[in-house]
This record gives sequence, C-alpha cells and structure tokens, in this order.
Amino acid sequence: MQPSPTRQALIVRGGWEGHEPVEATKRFVPFLEENGFDVEISETLDAYLDSEKMSRVDLVLQLWTMGEATAEHVEGLASAVRNGAGLAGWHGGIVDSFRNHPEYLHLTGGQFATHPGGFRDHSVHVVPEKADHPIVAGIEASWELHTEQYWILTDAYNEVLVTTTYHPEDEPDAPWHRDVVQPAVWLRPWGKGRVFVSTIGHKLDDLDHPSVRTLTERGLLWASR
Repeated sequence: MQPSPTRQALIVRGGWEGHEPVEATKRFVPFLEENGFDVEISETLDAYLDSEKMSRVDLVLQLWTMGEATAEHVEGLASAVRNGAGLAGWHGGIVDSFRNHPEYLHLTGGQFATHPGGFRDHSVHVVPEKADHPIVAGIEASWELHTEQYWILTDAYNEVLVTTTYHPEDEPDAPWHRDVVQPAVWLRPWGKGRVFVSTIGHKLDDLDHPSVRTLTERGLLWASR
C-alpha cells in the first residue's frame, strides 16, 4: 500500500515579540511532523504572496500579533483558505492581526478588543452541546487559567466550542452591568477551507496546559485540508 502523501504546513510567525512567536510555534512542529506534515517556517508575510506555494499548502499556522499587512498579503491568505487550505492560530497571533483589513476580520470571525484586568484567574468551559465534538471530546468540561482573558468582537457564523464569562463583580469599576459570555475557541468553515481559532495562549505555559494543548493540536488537524 502506498503511503499517504505528505501534507504541507506553513508556519507564519512574527509581529509583537511579547507572544513569543518562535518559541510558541516550535512547540507544535514535532506534533505536525509526527502527523505527516512537511513543515515550512516563514518569518515574513511575503509567503502569502507566493500563489504557487499557497495553492499547495494544506495548513497555515499563523502567529503574527499586530504588525501590518498589505491588501495583497491578506488576499493571498484569504484566497488560499477559500480554495481549501486551513488556517489556525491562537490568541493575538490570529485575532489581533491586521486590524485595518476588513477581509481578514471576516476570514477569522473575531477581533480582540481588550483583556480587562490583565492577567487574572478565570475559567473556561466547553459548550455542553459541543462536548462530543472531536476537538474537545474527552477533555475537561471546564478548567482554570491565570492569564489574559480575551474580550472578543465576533459574529454569529462561528461554531463556538469553548467559552469564558466576564462577571462585572470581578472587575472594579466595570462599565458592563451583567455577565458577558465570550467565545474562547471557535471554528469557521470558509469556502473550501476551515479556520480554527483559540484565544488562549498569551504565555508558553498556557499552551502547555493539558486541555489547551490537546484542543490546539486537534484544531490544527481539523483545519488542515
């Protein structure tokens, strides 16, 4: 029997160094290789301009916080996803990127707004109706984190797997008046491709939390062509 053809993963990393794009993405290279991916790393957004490369990519793992992209960069990425490539990422590396490009925001389905309180204790919860989804099946129903809790501007097209809740009583002088449930992990079918987003991952040890690590690895495989 012929072996399955190798899949192509492109890691695009850079932007703000506070999210440690090199060390964070390095954590997942062995996993991708063990699962049959040939991994290429780009530390420039110009990889998105190479239409031949992008037509062959099965998965784009992006960790590029803030920074500036051109319309051509964004279109190169968005076109690849519409044509079947997967896009995956976490935290600011995917939802605090390229704010001035509406097409990018449309692609990812969420935009970081703020993280009230900075590093704080909070819990995240698997959506009960999604507990059997292969990305979260078998992991804890909820777990505690001490890290940034993202407040996201998002839309109704996302399939939300994990949520977190802001309680006004937890924040001195909070301007909101009731509990606000926010998506923390979601999926977004897009054209022929798929998008996986997790808002968890400011620190390296966030990514090492067993439930976070498991759902992130599964998300990478789910998103891939």
